[in-house]
Amino acid sequence: MQNSRPKAPGMSLRKSAIAFGLFTGLVSLTPVVRAADLSLTQQISGQIEGEVRNPSGVAQMGASVMLYNAFGQLVRQALSNDKGGFVFDALMPDTYSIRVSLVSFVPAIRRNIAVLAGSEKLLTINLAGVFSSVELAPSSSSRGTLMSDDWKWVLRSSSSTRPVLRFLPQTSSSRAHSRPRFSDTTGLVRVSAGDSNLVSGGPQEDLGTAFALATSLNGSTRVRVSGNFAYAANGLPSAGFRTTYARAGSAGATSLEETSDVSVDGTTTGPRMTLTVRQIYLPSLSGAVSPDQGNSPVLRTGALSTIDKFQLTDHLALDYGFSFETVSLFGRINNFSPFARADYDAGDHGTLQIAFSAGAAPTELVTGGAPALDQDIAALGQLPRISRRDNQAEVERTKVYEAGYQVKQGSRTYSASIFREEVTNGTFLISGATAIAGADDLLPDINSRGVIFNLGDYQRGGFAGSVTQALGNRMGVAAAAGRSDALVEAQPSSLNGDDLRSGIRKAPRAWATARADASLPVTGTHLAGSYGWSDFRALMPNHVSLTSKIDQQIGWNFYARQPLPNVHGMRMELTAELRNLLAQGYLSMQSNGQTVILTNSPRAVRGGLNFIF
Repeated sequence: MQNSRPKAPGMSLRKSAIAFGLFTGLVSLTPVVRAADLSLTQQISGQIEGEVRNPSGVAQMGASVMLYNAFGQLVRQALSNDKGGFVFDALMPDTYSIRVSLVSFVPAIRRNIAVLAGSEKLLTINLAGVFSSVELAPSSSSRGTLMSDDWKWVLRSSSSTRPVLRFLPQTSSSRAHSRPRFSDTTGLVRVSAGDSNLVSGGPQEDLGTAFALATSLNGSTRVRVSGNFAYAANGLPSAGFRTTYARAGSAGATSLEETSDVSVDGTTTGPRMTLTVRQIYLPSLSGAVSPDQGNSPVLRTGALSTIDKFQLTDHLALDYGFSFETVSLFGRINNFSPFARADYDAGDHGTLQIAFSAGAAPTELVTGGAPALDQDIAALGQLPRISRRDNQAEVERTKVYEAGYQVKQGSRTYSASIFREEVTNGTFLISGATAIAGADDLLPDINSRGVIFNLGDYQRGGFAGSVTQALGNRMGVAAAAGRSDALVEAQPSSLNGDDLRSGIRKAPRAWATARADASLPVTGTHLAGSYGWSDFRALMPNHVSLTSKIDQQIGWNFYARQPLPNVHGMRMELTAELRNLLAQGYLSMQSNGQTVILTNSPRAVRGGLNFIF
């Protein structure tokens, strides 16, 4: 047995002192490490904060604020405090979208909020009953960012560090694979009846059925399919289909926009592709009522269009795209129609827009403010403006140059625009002594109540200004006025097809439009009415503005939408639309005891029933 010698008390005391000192040092260093880690996190992350107010500037407490990533997935959710404030901190650099909603207010949406390392995004949310908005303050980076602009250029110019800074293609995450193949599915079925025509757009005549369906594929692609089936008053059928494809984050691609009834800024992160096909049997001038007789002309159209958005700078964005359309009627016509619009956002000083389009009306550029499914059905009804001249089909083409300015002050919005357009093969409705034009210059309307006439080529220009005012949470009014070229009679010596075209001249005319819309609080009824005044002895062509939210109206127009009680989770709505009820804006031309009437705004009454699921 070995003898164990007891340890010296001094040695044990020294070891205990060393252990205690190490432990004390680690504990004292922990706040420093945590502070350094917190400082690094603040430098490589950013945040979004904002304030929610009503049109009177009163802070709104309890507003639901949802934050979405670039793929439209919900990542954060918060409620505004008693001062209307909210904040999302420690956000990784990326592109985000935000949606703010509160009872009795229309939701507000803002897309493409770029969060950089060390940056703070300040949002001002104005909730209203008609037009809610989200204003983004000028971006600013904190002083403690990881890299200054000078240091970034140093790294970019170095060949040794360039491969490290290269962005690689983003691969799909496991979270995307875990999502169902089809999600966020919504639909709309509409049964309607009433008047329509080729000029105003819409293949539905006596009774029409339209549908629209939207769904997400694998959480990264948004697909919308819509269709339209109808029978005209004379029994001739018509049909159309429209398909829209967009990656998540594109305009109209996420359910965030489709479930909102407010106007969104339309910001995109990828192109949107749309394919539209139609087939319509037109009644013959001889009165044929069945396509089986072989003398009813058949109109077939196909169009492929795309739209994309490119953010040039923090304040300058460019919307651009094109459409390629083919029309088969008395031959085949192919048209290529480009369009573009530049938006310069000057913050509180307003927004300046410059737009251009050539060919067909840029439906993808001007549609907005309505849910995506309603936009699809409306766009499907916008037929190309087709006429007949010397027994050849012609398509109206318009080249438009337009500039507009818009500024928002509280609940009021001011806008002004100026335009110049060149129209080829202008299309109008003709009635009265139509036989004088000859069958080779006439194309029957779908419902056989009017005839389409080619008025030839003309150029026109004009300017307009408007103001929109929100009155409380459920009502808004707007007024617009301007002056543009109209078409008046030049006293032709006789009436035939060529004389009708040569007997028209341009003359400047003033116009004014007033509009009001309201939502009733108990029944949920939405009412909208407008009246457009001008010289009704002149023919005022329709100009669809590429920059302004308000277009010129003709005569008295009324729209009503009444929600019905839900049935097994399905919503239903009754709609009614009345256009130009006083039949104003008709140009009458007389010669040798014969009278011909031209118009582009015929009187029409239409109603329908919507099923929303």
